[in-house]
Amino acid sequence: MTAGDIQGTPETRLEAVRETMARAAKKAGRDTGEIELIAISKTHDADAIRPLLDAGQRVFGENRVQEAQAKWPELRDAYSDVELHLVGQLQSNKAADAVELFDAIHSVDRPSLVKALKKAFANTERRPMLFVQVDIGEEEQKGGCAIDALPAFLDRCREAGLEIAGLMCVPPLDTEPAPYFALLAKLAKENRLAALSMGMSGDYETAVMCGATHVRVGTALFGARGG
Repeated sequence: MTAGDIQGTPETRLEAVRETMARAAKKAGRDTGEIELIAISKTHDADAIRPLLDAGQRVFGENRVQEAQAKWPELRDAYSDVELHLVGQLQSNKAADAVELFDAIHSVDRPSLVKALKKAFANTERRPMLFVQVDIGEEEQKGGCAIDALPAFLDRCREAGLEIAGLMCVPPLDTEPAPYFALLAKLAKENRLAALSMGMSGDYETAVMCGATHVRVGTALFGARGG
């Protein structure tokens, strides 16, 4: 399924995405069970999310802390086994809120955020799964740790008591993503990290082929974003 192929019901779209992931995993000699589908529900309201919940999807991604705070507590009351991932940039002053709300944070990318997360962890027993976002295409506007600064940044995270599970990236638009995904996989291997958050609606099949453990799919499941 491509980003533009959004026909059918939420249930059939979810099934199609899962089937595409399974085919890609088979081609790559991988077990589908080791790849997590994150349904990116940013800008979509609870009414748009519920059909996917009813179809069995339990892992969702949001871009902003405040948006997630507004809609997910009620949904979690009804679906208690939901896992929520923050996939957008995280402001340091929202770190404590993010730690309380999210089960994973994909955008650890700068010393000030490391410091804020360390402080947040001191006040709670919650420990979200953490990914370091890498500026894989050298695009400052997207955020992310510079490639050559990654080993030192990972050391800083560990010194602060942050357990980093893996790496995340967003390749440049309108380019072939496979080389960027392969580079992220190489960086993860060099730094002994197992998790790879990469791939979105237009390229998640390629990401699975390149070793993604978490793919972030929104448009192929929900259609065009809301406001």
